[in-house]
Amino acid sequence: MENIEGYVENIVFRNGENGYTVMTAVCMEMKITCVGTLNFVEEGQLLSMEGQYINHPMYGKQFQIENYQMKEPKDTIAIERYLASGAVKGIGAALAARIVRRFQEDTFRIIEEEPERLKEIKGISQRMARDIAQQMEEKKDLRQAMLFLQQYGISTTLSVRIYEKYGTEIYRILKENPYKLADDINGIGFKIADEIAAKVGINTDSDFRIKSGLFYVLTQAGNDGHTYLPKQELIEKTRELLDIQEVDIDKHIMDMAVERKLILKEEMSGIHVFTNLNYHTELNTARMLTELNIRCSEEDTVIAKRIARMEEELGETLDEKQRLAVEEAVNNGLLIITGGPGTGKTTTINAILKYFEEEDMVVELAAPTGRAAKRMSEATGYEAKTIHRLLELSGIPDQGGRTEFQRNEENPLEADVVIVDEMSMVDIYLMHSLLKALVSGTRLVLVGDANQLPSVGPGSVLKDMIESGAFMVVRLTKIFRQAALSSIVMNAHRINEGKPLDLKNKKRDFFIMRRYDADTSLDMIKKLMMEILPPNIQVEPYDIQVMTPMRKGQLGVEELNVYLQQILNPPQDSKAEKKLSNVIFRVGDKVMQIKNDYQLEWEIQNKYHIAVEKGTGVFNGDMGIIAEINSFAETVTVLFDDRRQVEYSFKQLEELEHAYAITIHKSQGSEYPAVIMPLVSGPRMLMNRNLLYTGVTRAKKCVTIVGSDKTVQDMIENKSENKRYTDLKVRILEFHTIIE
Repeated sequence: MENIEGYVENIVFRNGENGYTVMTAVCMEMKITCVGTLNFVEEGQLLSMEGQYINHPMYGKQFQIENYQMKEPKDTIAIERYLASGAVKGIGAALAARIVRRFQEDTFRIIEEEPERLKEIKGISQRMARDIAQQMEEKKDLRQAMLFLQQYGISTTLSVRIYEKYGTEIYRILKENPYKLADDINGIGFKIADEIAAKVGINTDSDFRIKSGLFYVLTQAGNDGHTYLPKQELIEKTRELLDIQEVDIDKHIMDMAVERKLILKEEMSGIHVFTNLNYHTELNTARMLTELNIRCSEEDTVIAKRIARMEEELGETLDEKQRLAVEEAVNNGLLIITGGPGTGKTTTINAILKYFEEEDMVVELAAPTGRAAKRMSEATGYEAKTIHRLLELSGIPDQGGRTEFQRNEENPLEADVVIVDEMSMVDIYLMHSLLKALVSGTRLVLVGDANQLPSVGPGSVLKDMIESGAFMVVRLTKIFRQAALSSIVMNAHRINEGKPLDLKNKKRDFFIMRRYDADTSLDMIKKLMMEILPPNIQVEPYDIQVMTPMRKGQLGVEELNVYLQQILNPPQDSKAEKKLSNVIFRVGDKVMQIKNDYQLEWEIQNKYHIAVEKGTGVFNGDMGIIAEINSFAETVTVLFDDRRQVEYSFKQLEELEHAYAITIHKSQGSEYPAVIMPLVSGPRMLMNRNLLYTGVTRAKKCVTIVGSDKTVQDMIENKSENKRYTDLKVRILEFHTIIE
């Protein structure tokens, strides 16, 4: 990194949406082209800039700004340059020279404190003097606020957002309670607020800090799938976070409960502590599920005749459980269908779809991810949408920074039946949003594999609903003849039943390559991807998905992606790159979105590169290929699997990571032609039956395990799952009891 200081001479270009700016700056009498995100910088301002020189293929040498600080003009030359820049309307170069010649270094003070004296300058009227003073006052407030925030290490981007939110109130807020920033401004979490507080001099045992820490711990628990924490665990985690011991945290929990920021519920296992949002999300989800769960009445003989006619049209005979599923879909407002691979879930969905279509009902099909929706469309022949698209994502988050949908209780879906596949992936927030868009009388059919890993987001919706016993559940158990020929299907069921696998490598779709250390495993993965699998199962190397239980270590996601990028997409002069921290993004890279971004815009283009569809929202787990890197515009274009094209600014690249290797958890809802799983060793909490089962069921043509028989068998025997603290089941039973 280099540091330069100079005056902004000319703003050549600025993107009004993201602040990306191209400008010329005068540094030690030399003109330098600078590029970067500089939202509020104006011509004439003095900047201290940190960054590096780059050679743009079209525009030549440029200084790429990573960080900058606005500085007060130091001398009469700087003051005159600022006033002459056009930053203050009405003052040109000649007038700026006369003002500075008259007032010298005292110019800014005169304008701010004695603006009437500007009338001493030829060409300035009383009205113009007032106007100049007013403009300078407005700019002074922003300039001083930015300088004030920068001294606490707050980036320019965050400084702008803080100033826009609070204006001149920032001085009081930062000195009294900087933790308010974490509550009010999306993108500023507890950690940033705590760093600011330490610099401001807030005591480590301040009430503000403890309350903010409690809320942060509860919010972070959501990243592990929890909707609440037991009270004692919350206290222990908060003490650890804040590094405080002799403080009565219990008192602060009670205070926050009185303020309705936290909800406390006494259950058999102890006191459960929720954020207000999580408690009411679970509560309202339970209420809406109960309201949908209406028993309908249709004569058995009528249903039987229609099913028989439908079987004849489809050319398929339903088994007993599949027929039961159709009957219960007709007779219940809410139905859950669960079953493992090869048990006929797709056939059952098709039968239900056909039945309701013949009744002239409007049926909507949905799944949590783009990949899952695409698979559902291919299996049914009807359009299936992501749940986000079905609910018409607005792209505008609510006050809490959460998703806003255009379909809700005020504008419900115009559907008689909604069928949702891959329900194990649906978290409590998405389920809540879906239910808000359904009116009583709409039939809801939820299809999923209860033995899959739970959702990435908080909650265990499918599991809690099934365990509540409040809803009709049909379990498909028969493995159909065609599926029974698949070693993938049969081994998946053996895993689920706790039985050892057939690892004799006699079948063409399930193998184990026995390796006992990371180095030889890496060599085997390379050989499988580049030599063995492509010709044997007719796939391209990019179609083969490496999936691992872990993020860290030689066989974890992070190091595997570095290794596989070098093999599958090595550097070339013709391929543009962008380095972000220690990660290199390159044209042709396989990447994955790692957080929900409801405001990212996408479009689908036809073969003439004309947009035929547009929308907003890219979601955790979406995968694609980097199609273009534009260093001048500082953008990266990603083409996702469902043909959506998304343009990221360089600053948004933290939302992407390489996807040559992914965690098994992130593979949910997806299906890949071939899967390679390195399973040499790992933490017991990760290496369990649930994880192995999910990984195996993601493959369509071939599963290859690189590792040891013992590790695989240990995973099958390890039935332990990471405990999720959720109370949806409890809330459902409360409503169920009231109705009964």
